[in-house]
Amino acid sequence: MIDAETPGRGDLLHLTGERTAPGVPHENYWFRRHEAAYRALLPWCADAVVLEAGCGEGYGAGLIAATAKFVLALDYDQPTTEHVARRYPQVSTIRGNLVGLPVREGTIDVVANFQVIEHLWDQGAFLAECLRVLRPGGRLLVTTPNRHTFTPDGDTPLNPFHTRELAADELDSLLREAGFTVELLHGLHHGPGVRALDERYGGSVIDAQLEVVMRHLPGQAPWPAQLLADIASIRSADFEIHGDRVDKSLDLVAVAVRS
Repeated sequence: MIDAETPGRGDLLHLTGERTAPGVPHENYWFRRHEAAYRALLPWCADAVVLEAGCGEGYGAGLIAATAKFVLALDYDQPTTEHVARRYPQVSTIRGNLVGLPVREGTIDVVANFQVIEHLWDQGAFLAECLRVLRPGGRLLVTTPNRHTFTPDGDTPLNPFHTRELAADELDSLLREAGFTVELLHGLHHGPGVRALDERYGGSVIDAQLEVVMRHLPGQAPWPAQLLADIASIRSADFEIHGDRVDKSLDLVAVAVRS
């Protein structure tokens, strides 16, 4: 299995400003935050046929492949699927549209959709496709930024890559209206280590990173050495996922069942 921690030269997928990747020190906070959700949801993928709908760089599909029976990683972008095929040979790849999944009806045990649904113009059509390809009793795993904390001042996403962000009650309603039973709806929070960094950086280590990004174009100026070292030290275990204070969480984590 390829080590996602140490990509070789030429293995890194081009960073768009939204998609994150392993092995990039200044991206490590976002990578570990996403990785924490993958690791928390791995038990639902054990011995399963898994479709990752919107696989991005592929590190998540690679993690899932260690426990699943079979993983099919799907993305709309051809360079992305080519990268995943090269870097994660334990994963099968396919290019396709999320509102027209190129998969037969009732053939998938688990659909994984991590940090993707907020990018889609027709979220209902995507969920209908998930319902179609899942076998009865199959599960949809979803993570997405919590609208209340990601864009706290309004309904229009601040992130230009996002079309519609969701609060916990909105995600719950969207899944139920699509025909799913919501089995779990939790939130991802900073654990003690990252909360200590929040205190070190005036209340928000996220804002400290965003200040650097907004002030300098990538690659034009070095990050402050201490901030970069602190970001690089974060691990997926430094995040907590639980059902308390879901409305105050950073990301929503849901498991929904096709009945």
